Parts: sequence; C-alpha cells; structure tokens
Amino acid sequence: MIRYFKFEEDFVEDNIRCIPMVARFKLDACGIKLKLKEWSQMNEEERVNVSEYSCSTAEEIQAYRQYLEEVILHRTGNAAQELEIDKNPGWANKEVIPAILKQKLSECSFSMELEQWQGLNDLQRFVLVKLSRPSHENKNFPIAMREFGLV
Repeated sequence: MIRYFKFEEDFVEDNIRCIPMVARFKLDACGIKLKLKEWSQMNEEERVNVSEYSCSTAEEIQAYRQYLEEVILHRTGNAAQELEIDKNPGWANKEVIPAILKQKLSECSFSMELEQWQGLNDLQRFVLVKLSRPSHENKNFPIAMREFGLV
C-alpha cells in the first residue's frame, strides 16, 4: 500500500493518483524526473516500490535510480528523463527557513518559528518547500500545514 499524505488523498487524474510526495522526495535525490503518464503505466507493485524503497545512502540512491530507469524503459520504451540534483536543497538546512517558504507563509497569512521548522522531519520540510513553488496548487499548502500541526 502506498502511503499518501492526507492532502494528497483527493488528487486523482484519469483514475490514477498523483505521484506521492514520498516518491517525489526520492526522485529528487536520485535525479530522475517521473511524469504522471509514466507513473500511470507502472503496475501497483512498481508504484509501491518507487514509493517505499530505501533511498538514503549513496548505494541505495544508485540502486533506486537503476530500478527506476529499468521500470521506465520497460513500461514506456523510453529512457528516464534526468533531473538536476540540488546539492544543497533548502529543505535540508534546518538552521534557516527557505525564502520561498517564508514568502508562501506570508501569502497565506501563516507564520513559522525556526523551532517548528527544526521539529519537522526531512520529508515534511521537503513537502512544504515543494508546495511553496508557484507551479503547485495553492490549496494543498494550507492543508499540509494543518496536517503537520503547524496551524
């Protein structure tokens, strides 16, 4: 079973749920861009694997990337699209709330103390930064803030 955050539960496109944030977190780590169309062509076991495989150490990241490349090629006939890996992602710095997140907080009339930021786990910090980007739907940001106990 794939773990979704509550704010992801309602998002369904063509009867396929979104690529969960837990998978997006790992995709960013290994440098692979996965499109919803590619996700939709995977079977349930592959989707669970993409979401649940460990992807923390250099060896795990390499194995995860190789697995993704093989699945994408097998399912689509196309090579996986590479994504630039951010060597210093904003979510990873627990000492500073990223500017993009501060801006989103202000837009939504929310606030966050550094201690709250530091109390979040890596995935939660990743999610808030991702949802702060202009390309994401604004409706999920306040829901995630509530889900993480920040409002």
